[in-house]
Amino acid sequence: MSRRIIVITAVHAPSAHFLPDAYKSLCEQELPEGWEWHWLIQEDGRSDEVAPYVPDDPRVTFKQGRPGGPGTARTLALAHADGEYVKVLDADDQLPAGALARDLAALEADPTLGWATSRVLDLLPDGSTVGFEGDPDAGPIERGTVAAYWSANNYRAQVHPATLFARRDLVLALGGWMALPASEDTGLLLALDSVSRGWFSPEVGLLYRKWPGQATGQAAHTDPAERDARMAVVEARARALSYLRWHYPVDLG
Repeated sequence: MSRRIIVITAVHAPSAHFLPDAYKSLCEQELPEGWEWHWLIQEDGRSDEVAPYVPDDPRVTFKQGRPGGPGTARTLALAHADGEYVKVLDADDQLPAGALARDLAALEADPTLGWATSRVLDLLPDGSTVGFEGDPDAGPIERGTVAAYWSANNYRAQVHPATLFARRDLVLALGGWMALPASEDTGLLLALDSVSRGWFSPEVGLLYRKWPGQATGQAAHTDPAERDARMAVVEARARALSYLRWHYPVDLG
């Protein structure tokens, strides 16, 4: 029986037309023998506008639910996540060749790692890509490293939460994505960083689409009062987890 990587995608009507591109990038992933991916697409709401873009493929499961934002949709999708690992893939993004295999190899090789991230390129409307300086060194990321950098750099992490690949049980133990209108993925990243070591791959692991309709491009996303509140609760959660000293892997000795 094959072992599974569960790819979780939250989607709403405005981004649904990008799903075929995301699907194509998934189909181009090559995994080691004995492994497969399963794609869980969770609509944030119940409409008739998303289903036409969902691929007809037994490896794809489409669900709908009450609207509550991408964090709620992803966490609902965990109910159907029957694999050992969870990979995030936003509806408007794409995985370069080899992305899943690299993440899998890192965590399979080292049981003390709870999560992995990778380098990101912005995918611009004209098809060109833009990279950024400041990636961490390739290899392990020790616990607390991301939170420390994030706090010291105006709440900007040195790794991108949209590239997260994590052990499913660890994501479940942390409650999934935070119940926030935005930055819910940053909240999960910092929670993971507080309780477990991570991994960074310097190879490009995500093409992050930039387009006018994306949620992070809206004015509400940068409203100072809301942003401060989001960052405060993200930081408080990470600090509380660190203070309580629960960590992965659990010491049963």
